[in-house]
Amino acid sequence: MTRLALVGFRSDANSSYMRGAASAPPLIREALRCESSNCWSESGIEVGPDRFFDAGDVGEEPGREGDTPARIEAAIGHLLDQGLAPISLGGDHSITYPILRAFAKRHPRLTILHFDAHPDIYDEFEGNRLSHACPFARIMEERLAQRLVQVGIRCATAHQRAQVQRFGVEMIEMKDFRRAAPLRFETPVYVSFDLDALDPAFAPGVAHREPGGLSTREAIDVIAAVDAPIVGADVVELNPAQDVSGMTAMVAAKIVKEIAGRMLAGGD
Repeated sequence: MTRLALVGFRSDANSSYMRGAASAPPLIREALRCESSNCWSESGIEVGPDRFFDAGDVGEEPGREGDTPARIEAAIGHLLDQGLAPISLGGDHSITYPILRAFAKRHPRLTILHFDAHPDIYDEFEGNRLSHACPFARIMEERLAQRLVQVGIRCATAHQRAQVQRFGVEMIEMKDFRRAAPLRFETPVYVSFDLDALDPAFAPGVAHREPGGLSTREAIDVIAAVDAPIVGADVVELNPAQDVSGMTAMVAAKIVKEIAGRMLAGGD
């Protein structure tokens, strides 16, 4: 039986343009507990706080931000070694690279299902190879996953397109989303969900708003259709300073609940 863990990574030192995502994990937890909704996923599975082991938050230590990736990797490795399936709350998207380093040691055959407005596959961004714009370049270089499927992309640069081709990434751009064939998976799946995959109408509380994105309904439907076990996930890039009435925190909580319900249901 799958046992879930919830862990927050209060890290945004590798953000470009605007920091603030480090303050998100407590707000997503608060939204998960909010009595305006309930603890049931659309799959009919209860995913309230008592279904999670809450591992607390890992924060950046001032002056020692360079140590943060190793601390993230160690925290995820510890949870996996206890037989727990972690859902991580970001933080910026740079946290996904050390998370996947931990997963790859225990799940050598892994597919990443990546929701995002951006491919986040720059070789380096503004001189930083650990930028939140680069995690999937590092992941694919190190072969931490066998397959990377990206959904919701709508502003890929020429360099990113070259990287996508180099690494054999399956990129489903928003302009092609409705015509795309249903996704099929033959290995365990890790879900990485950047909230800016959603149109800003649904999730305004992000640093990099990119119109023309997924609806919350479309994203949930993709998650619900995953036909293999989901072994872990992250939900990243909530920027509370940009949020409106806590809307994006509630959307983040909804995405967490639906991923958790799918994880507890197991693969078809």
